[in-house]
Amino acid sequence: MTTKYEIGSVHTGKVTGIQPYGAFVALDEETQGLVHISEITHGFVKDVNEHLNVNDEVQVKVLSIDDKSGKISLSIRATQEAPVEEKKEAAPRKPKKRQATVKAETETPQGFNTLKDKLEEWIEQSKREEVKK
Repeated sequence: MTTKYEIGSVHTGKVTGIQPYGAFVALDEETQGLVHISEITHGFVKDVNEHLNVNDEVQVKVLSIDDKSGKISLSIRATQEAPVEEKKEAAPRKPKKRQATVKAETETPQGFNTLKDKLEEWIEQSKREEVKK
């Protein structure tokens, strides 16, 4: 049944059925394969019916053949050229802003300096409380 079809070969087939997951395409009177929804066209396909109808003739490429089950995976997309996307000039990237910046000495210290000062203050406070006891 599948011996006359080789992986990578391109054939004309007829759409025989449409399902939410893809379309069945007859390659001849005895052989049919499945075009998965992801292999229908380049880009996103939400609904197979928007792209194919039963009895449409389509060019398909054989992607794989399972000899045990006789299933043939087909692709319409592989027979089409990929759309050429316009290449946009990438804008030069600005360096990311850093969260902490170095402050002038006249401003209130931030970050670990504040903790260092507070730690000394807390130690002094703790010592005073011990003396009171």
